[in-house]
Amino acid sequence: MSAAKLEYIWLDGYKPTQSLRSKTKIKHNFSGNLEDCPMWSFDGSSTQQAEGGSSDCLLKPVAIFPDPDRKGGFLVMTEVLNPDGTPHESNGRATIDDDDNDFWFGFEQEYFLWDPGTNKPLGFPADGYPNPQGQYYCSVGAANAFGREIIEEHLDLCLEAGINVEGINAEVAAGQWEFQTFAKGGKAAGDHTWVARYLLERTAEKYGVSINYHCKPVLGDWNGSGMHANFSNTLLRTSGNKADYDMICDAFGASPEIIKAHIDVYGEDNHLRLTGLHETQAIDQFSYGVSDRGASIRIPIATVESGWKGWLEDRRPNSAADPYKVAGRIIKTVKEVAVLEPA
Repeated sequence: MSAAKLEYIWLDGYKPTQSLRSKTKIKHNFSGNLEDCPMWSFDGSSTQQAEGGSSDCLLKPVAIFPDPDRKGGFLVMTEVLNPDGTPHESNGRATIDDDDNDFWFGFEQEYFLWDPGTNKPLGFPADGYPNPQGQYYCSVGAANAFGREIIEEHLDLCLEAGINVEGINAEVAAGQWEFQTFAKGGKAAGDHTWVARYLLERTAEKYGVSINYHCKPVLGDWNGSGMHANFSNTLLRTSGNKADYDMICDAFGASPEIIKAHIDVYGEDNHLRLTGLHETQAIDQFSYGVSDRGASIRIPIATVESGWKGWLEDRRPNSAADPYKVAGRIIKTVKEVAVLEPA
């Protein structure tokens, strides 16, 4: 009798930044299909999601990937539900209003490979600092790129698992890297990004390295880490009209309340990263522009050259943000102003 190892993955209830949790269920003669993954439960009192006197929380499977690093393994992304089956307050996936998958998302996930021994990024000496940033971006060589064996193994695992990773690169600071994910539908985009994060954490664990998602783990003249959100819907992909793009961009900065609603789910300590320096707009300002990496929202030059048919990039989400909540908020803002007229 064959035995499958189903790794149920969920997000805990810690605030302001949730962490990944997981545990293994053994299932015999498993088909490999999502619909054959049973509902499960866990002790929510150990994850800031329930009180000890009524501690059960439910795990609802929502996406499944083969686990290429574990014999007979599957990675099962789940949503956390209350015992009555309603979404738990920590469940960002349930906030996404995109049942028709009209919205497409590409997330650019930056992060630092972190040395627990020195409590600094890989490539930083135990005392002092490496050379200033500049030589590390998309670099090669032992003096420039640190931890390549980890990110290469991670990339292979993601591709073997069927996670839609579209690329990787070394980033601006020493020990800083990036991977990009894409999916049609906000929920699917979040699923792919979170499972890719899980595999990154588990891969680095084997090397005695941790992943630091804080948006500004090294203060000073070093780039912070973002999770730029590239997004489109049918209107943006087919518009052909600059006015539609202006309308949508204006909606993101329409009021201090809307700006705050976005910043509130764009990751903790973002004021340390969104300073107006290092390719960011200041956190208390809003702007957009063509090919402007110093703006809150960048209109890619490819969108303009395609006759105003393409996508937008919100550059404000940081590396620790929940892609589910980011997608949910972006969809909400766009839907409030942009409705594609029937043909």
